[in-house]
Amino acid sequence: MKELINFAIQRHETIFRLFIQHLVIVMIALAISLVISLLVGYAITYNKKAATIVLYICGMFMTIPSLALFVFFIPIFGIGTKPAVAGLVIYTLLPVVRNTYVGLTNTDKAVIESARGMGLTGAKITLKIKIPLALPVIFAGIRTAVVMGIGLAAIAAYIGAGGLGEYIFQGINRNNRNMIFIGAILISLITIIVDRVMQLFQKRFEKSIR
Repeated sequence: MKELINFAIQRHETIFRLFIQHLVIVMIALAISLVISLLVGYAITYNKKAATIVLYICGMFMTIPSLALFVFFIPIFGIGTKPAVAGLVIYTLLPVVRNTYVGLTNTDKAVIESARGMGLTGAKITLKIKIPLALPVIFAGIRTAVVMGIGLAAIAAYIGAGGLGEYIFQGINRNNRNMIFIGAILISLITIIVDRVMQLFQKRFEKSIR
């Protein structure tokens, strides 16, 4: 453990650079993914056939090995961050699209009918009733997407995207256990901390709407 700490202190600048690089890749990909998936998830609530097709396609993307999905984008974007971001966007669509669709379509019908009886229009029902009630389910999908994105970003190092995955792969190539452990530990810590923070935020939000 002492050796690992000393190694981390000596290489702190490189580790910090890769740490920031990892976070930036994930944040960019998730920002794009959330915009797309929330809009698509909302749009397909109006057509069950379209919902079935879209959810099937999103599920199909998740069956493709992550490294292969990243590689598919290299002819379009070249090697580096861009194909990594594109791959992460595609890979993280399903949880949010699915949960958005499920949350909005599973709203209690009695509540919807009561709102209509009070004279609320379809748009107001969506904004004031459906979305607030669906947010806990939607947020759970976002949490899943975030955790997936952080982990999968490590594999993107294989295509030159950088990030903490680069330290792990360099450690494997050089047979350097310290590099492997530092990369793996930091990715795990980011995932655990981010998920915990989002879980606490979700619980507080759920309490506020009860």
